[in-house]
Amino acid sequence: MAPRAAATPDPRRWRALAVCVAVLFLTLLDVTIVYVALPSIGAGIGAPASQLQWVVSGYALAFGTVPIIAGRLGDDRGRRRMLLIGVSAFVLTSAAAGLAPTAEVLIAARVLQGLAGGLLNPQVAGLVQQLFPPAERGKAFGWIGTSVGVATACGPVLGGAVLFLGGDRLGWRLAFLINIPVGILAILLCRRWLPADPPPRQPRRRLDLPGAALLGLGVLGVLFPAVQYDADHDAGLAFLFLPAAAVLALFYGWERGPARRGGHPLIDTSLFRIRSYAAGLSLALVFFCGFSGLPLVLSLFLQQGLGYAALASGLTASAYAAGSATAAQISGRLVSRLGRWVPVGGLSMCTLGVAGLVTVALTVPGQVPDHRVWLYLAGPLLLAGLGAGSVVTPNQALSLVDIDVRGGSTAGGMLQTAQRIGSAVGVAVLSSVFYASTTSAPATGPGRSAGYGQAYGTAAAVALGLMATALALAVYDARRASAARRPAQVPADLAV
Repeated sequence: MAPRAAATPDPRRWRALAVCVAVLFLTLLDVTIVYVALPSIGAGIGAPASQLQWVVSGYALAFGTVPIIAGRLGDDRGRRRMLLIGVSAFVLTSAAAGLAPTAEVLIAARVLQGLAGGLLNPQVAGLVQQLFPPAERGKAFGWIGTSVGVATACGPVLGGAVLFLGGDRLGWRLAFLINIPVGILAILLCRRWLPADPPPRQPRRRLDLPGAALLGLGVLGVLFPAVQYDADHDAGLAFLFLPAAAVLALFYGWERGPARRGGHPLIDTSLFRIRSYAAGLSLALVFFCGFSGLPLVLSLFLQQGLGYAALASGLTASAYAAGSATAAQISGRLVSRLGRWVPVGGLSMCTLGVAGLVTVALTVPGQVPDHRVWLYLAGPLLLAGLGAGSVVTPNQALSLVDIDVRGGSTAGGMLQTAQRIGSAVGVAVLSSVFYASTTSAPATGPGRSAGYGQAYGTAAAVALGLMATALALAVYDARRASAARRPAQVPADLAV
């Protein structure tokens, strides 16, 4: 499926990208700020730990359920329109969260906020496909990757500053209400700088409602046990993956059969036959399983094991985020020249960085004062961040390179769904390993730091195995792509 792009690039494309980056930054910043604000939320409205977990998980569930459906709506009904609806909804739900009188209202607002975020995010990938020629897409996706790293780095620090200014009662509310003026400015810039949507397809395709219901139920069935495990650590939740897999198989059969014959499938299953897209989807799933849980278990190790404050923990993790933000920009420029070898290099760095974290976690805690452990973690975290930033952005650009721009939002939505599923499963697995390993850690005394270090090292070792698997997939895909471009060799005895 060859991409179709405009012969002359839109002169407003870089301003449009700036709006898209700002919108993504807003949704990502909200996640990291909430992590820091959870203790204040619990104290402010009397929410127990289980409800606090759902302040985070409700957003993640909703966000991961809708990207494919949202992508299809953007492809068919206009990406600019869907982006404006998503940002507007995000502003309204942020106000509802900031003014929530009870934990139940806050959780409901967070679920709606996740739906808004899931609606607007796929439109960004579609707009990049639509506005930028192939030679510039790597650079454009690089800026998007940089926004991810900067938001991850700034979230804990900004959250700590907002909580300090507002105090325990008002600070957590400001963490949500700060989205309102930023979101309103984003809406105004979207209306001014984003190009008008092209005329809709004629005849307009109907939304595949049975397919949307099956997909939403299947993805929810995969995400729910993964995120709920963080709240109650019930291993029996894993059995919910079986009916979820059955529902997703039914969805795939529906899309290939009745939906395709009816002329309005939610997804084009032929996308999975495009090698670049299928390889990128697989790589994203495995990689996000490995790297998404690392910040969580690092935070647990630093705060529960070493007694770091939330702000100190966030500053330690900022080495990872800074590396990711830096590498995303550089790798986005390199991908047009080096192609699939850029993710290979990134995964190699990431694997080495995580191996360094395992080594530090298993050897340093208990041997040096707890307040100095971060010095030993900073180098491996920076290297792992540089590697991660060289994977996510190039993989996104390479995955969509052969996709028709008219289906860019749907394809981007599927890629984001794979990332969300990988993230949820990875967080559940790594946190499970961490908590299981802490059962042998002393509650107090000099061995406590070393015990928690062993737990963190074990969880990071699981992530290391997943990183190595992703690296093997990337090397295989790069070698196959190189072989496909290599001209056929003519045997010497047949040469003229």
